Amino acid sequence: MIYLCTHFYDTLRMKKQDPDLLDNAVLSGFVSMKYLPRWIVLSMDVILSIIAFLIAVYVAGKIKIEPSASVSLNQIQRMIVLVSFQVVLFGLFHTYSGVLRYASFVDVTKIFFAIVLNVFVIGLINLVMTSLSKGVLIFYTELIVYGVLSFLFLLLIRLIVKTAYDYFTQRGDYITPVMIYGTKSAAIGIAKMLMSEQVGSKYKLVGFIDDDKNASEKMIMGVKVYHLNDDTLKKIIVKKCKSIIISPVKLNQVNTSNVLEKFIDNNLTILSLPPMNIWKNDIPSIGEIRSIPIGNLLERPQINISTDNIASQLKDKVVLVTGAAGSIGSEIALQVLKYDTKLVVLLDHAESQMHDLKLDLQEKYEDKNVTVFLGDVRNRDRMEYMMDLYRPDIIYHAAAYKHVPMMEDYPVESVQVNVLGTKILADLAVKYRVERFVMVSTDKAVNPTNVMGASKRIAEIYVQSLFRKLHATMNGTTTKFITTRFGNVLGSSGSVIPYFKKQIEHGGPVTVTHPEIIRYFMTIPEACMLVMEAGSMGNGGEIYIFDMGKPVKIVDLARKMIRLAGFVPEEDIKIVFTGLRPGEKLFEELLNKKEYTQNTHHPKIMIANVQQYDYDKVSVLIDKLINYSKLCKDYLTVATMKKIVPEFKSKNSQYERLDI
Repeated sequence: MIYLCTHFYDTLRMKKQDPDLLDNAVLSGFVSMKYLPRWIVLSMDVILSIIAFLIAVYVAGKIKIEPSASVSLNQIQRMIVLVSFQVVLFGLFHTYSGVLRYASFVDVTKIFFAIVLNVFVIGLINLVMTSLSKGVLIFYTELIVYGVLSFLFLLLIRLIVKTAYDYFTQRGDYITPVMIYGTKSAAIGIAKMLMSEQVGSKYKLVGFIDDDKNASEKMIMGVKVYHLNDDTLKKIIVKKCKSIIISPVKLNQVNTSNVLEKFIDNNLTILSLPPMNIWKNDIPSIGEIRSIPIGNLLERPQINISTDNIASQLKDKVVLVTGAAGSIGSEIALQVLKYDTKLVVLLDHAESQMHDLKLDLQEKYEDKNVTVFLGDVRNRDRMEYMMDLYRPDIIYHAAAYKHVPMMEDYPVESVQVNVLGTKILADLAVKYRVERFVMVSTDKAVNPTNVMGASKRIAEIYVQSLFRKLHATMNGTTTKFITTRFGNVLGSSGSVIPYFKKQIEHGGPVTVTHPEIIRYFMTIPEACMLVMEAGSMGNGGEIYIFDMGKPVKIVDLARKMIRLAGFVPEEDIKIVFTGLRPGEKLFEELLNKKEYTQNTHHPKIMIANVQQYDYDKVSVLIDKLINYSKLCKDYLTVATMKKIVPEFKSKNSQYERLDI
């Protein structure tokens, strides 16, 4: 009680200094108190027990049910005996150990048995003393009235504390009302966590949402279940809560529907939690963008690929992954390590990232035969040493420069890595009889408007024309060169998702180049599975493209990310349009006008029938291009690229003058 009075006195002193601070001070102080010390709880229980006894003495004196009974102790002595024994029983049952604001049926049961046992033992002593003609220790009327009143008082104080705490903490900014989407075991587990001590002051569960109409208006854990439809969403759900929590299991089920869109459009924050087996004491903050996997922002179902063909192809093979420290290369490496390979060689020139990758592999893949090789794909001697040392059977070529604005400033570097690096590895693949060479390309290679896209298109042209020439002259016994072409990858280094995320964390603004710019997106695992599936099905010379669904408007993606972070676009965080960057176009294509597709055994993967090039002619131009890049001749380099790829028309770039 002294503790509480001291806290109240401090708030009154604040009132004198600034009257407007009193309410906030009381609330913040009340919320910040995790629990009362045990001695305070025990002291309150003892005081209430004494009050109950005094009232019991008064009541017994008024009704005088036991006029003939004699008592061996005076009133003070009776109180000391009764309350002292009660304290002992409080200790045995740990009635003061529970947190008052989370008092439960178990706590009430402990209090009940502690008081009943006290009354029972004293009553038993009374019987013994009566049989010995010693009178009674305490009047039976006092004992019964005490038992009833003390139980009610102790129960009442806990209800008062619990109600007061709920009232003060569930106001304003102190708590977020949430609903849980789903009613299965995972949803129930989340609900239990929400009601636990660790998170009880952050979130208030106000209901469950279910797709089943029959579940509507039923109760789970004391809150209603609402059937999800447009009417319920707008009239009830939006008014009752600010956030929707979706379990990972449920999130996979709704990924193909427009349910997330409906929640976001109604300014509801969506939280997705880690799997229950790793979610211990913490809940992700509503400001964490990671709370929703970025793949759920795609307006299409996730692509699933059978791994049987990949497994049989990689069994007992030496696999080389270039660009292994990058977003795509590292994911390909992780995918490859799932299979029964003979050796996995990971190549990159980024020293720090390769060092981290090596340490990670040593820790997680001790049972795998995997090695890292530090080297640059532009260095032919280094690449030949590696090829001769490891003799790979399959190459996944992901090493590339990919950032459009950067490559627009440094076209010779783009050619050196994307064209020369690919040419060196392709030529060595033929020399060392590699079975398959799978190249990672991009949708920016289609009707390119920038140096990066054009360099990747030239790399495509080289490996395709090389395969056709060797296939015709070597009776089909040469390396199978296969190309995969896909759009932007969500979450990769330098991509828009982590860029927007960082801007949102800093309070904005979020910068978008143009209000109408759109892009195709896929997740990193999808991209890498596509590469590996293409490598398993290809016969050589193909360019595989991916059915990526509908393109996503970048400004819509930005708005979704802002809402998912718990903010309102344009109110909390502004969106600013900065203009198209050099080489950037409003929309990307997977095919140009001269190309068409043919189906494969996978409904989401197609083969692009592209324009064919004569190797003997195009290789002369490519060698000239590489020489210009070695001489650091930017304009001659870009001009030669445009000669090799006539559809390459620069946009918003200094090289537009070459198209005149």
